[in-house]
Amino acid sequence: MATEIERKFLVAGDFSKEIYSSQRIVQGYICSLPGRTVRVRIRGEEGFLTIKGASDEKGLSRYEFEQKIPLKDAEQLLTLCEPGVIDKIRHLIKAGEHTWEVDVFHGANEGLVIAEIELTSEDEPFEKPDWLGQEVSGDRRYYNSMLIKHPYTQWDNN
Repeated sequence: MATEIERKFLVAGDFSKEIYSSQRIVQGYICSLPGRTVRVRIRGEEGFLTIKGASDEKGLSRYEFEQKIPLKDAEQLLTLCEPGVIDKIRHLIKAGEHTWEVDVFHGANEGLVIAEIELTSEDEPFEKPDWLGQEVSGDRRYYNSMLIKHPYTQWDNN
């Protein structure tokens, strides 16, 4: 089984000078139940189907299966998804031995910027860029599947 290990942080500074690649992502959820999600994603001109299991108690690790699918299939599957869509620009930034994925959200989640790093183990050391803010790993509010149901622009703190 493939296990995804990632840490998530809010972004609290300017990262723009460090970007080496950017791509628009649009995604929806066929299933977004607690403990399992089935996601359809269009990243650039490619389609993907992803199944994720429940996160561990710390919210750092979970089962993940991802399969590339034809773009036309992804576009059709998006019409079957639950209401709501995630629309974001993903920027890639190299820091030390790792690549950070910085997602700048649009639409109903406008104003939210999250940085993620994938690790090979939960205790793997990594370089923390100056623009990183508060860690939100394990905070379900920041899961994309939750942002569809409870968009960032509707949170009380906005």
